[in-house]
Amino acid sequence: MLSSRYTIVWGLLILLAGLTILPSSAWDQNLQRNIMQSRYGDDGVAILNALQNLIADSDGLTEAVQLEKVNNFFNQHIRFQDDLSIWQQNDYWATPLETLGTRAADCEDFTIAKYITLLKLGVPVERLRLVYVKAKLGNSLTSHYQAHMVLGYYPSPNAMPLVLDNLIPTIKPATERRDLQPVFSFNSKGLWIGNNRHSHTDPGARLSRWRDVLERIHQEGF
Repeated sequence: MLSSRYTIVWGLLILLAGLTILPSSAWDQNLQRNIMQSRYGDDGVAILNALQNLIADSDGLTEAVQLEKVNNFFNQHIRFQDDLSIWQQNDYWATPLETLGTRAADCEDFTIAKYITLLKLGVPVERLRLVYVKAKLGNSLTSHYQAHMVLGYYPSPNAMPLVLDNLIPTIKPATERRDLQPVFSFNSKGLWIGNNRHSHTDPGARLSRWRDVLERIHQEGF
């Protein structure tokens, strides 16, 4: 889950990184394996191999099937844990290799890993957005809202998205996720508040962690 201090940036514009994810052909698998071996040993290499096998097996399948496979892989192999427990920081955005190596993630890390993997499979970046939401937790008597992040898949720019979430195993249309209240969404090319796209050059609130994690993802061979 996101820390409560993220409420201060809701509704503000985000200055994006000015970076784009490299084409899938540019993935450096040898570099990624070397990083995983040096940081996490044989277990790290094993889970990276599992992801790479998933990618190879999913190549050429429909996007609907790719979404299911990627969502299931991370939800089944990675456990939820907060940043303080994993990284001894209140708020840290992990790269996919860090998420795989620790086998632990909070909601941002799940979302980033799924986003990067689907890009590798050839899903257009325009169809994927990282979405900040308020998630309703608990029952009708004790419910409360928690800041949360999910991955949205948009078949077309104004379509109702499908939601990939670590809270539940099933991908559902946003209309069936009444427990989520979207706030804003973004990817490596733009930001949306409602249906309005904002320029990445706007000098509003910087989402510096997004820029930082994209830089580190590039350094890890993506």
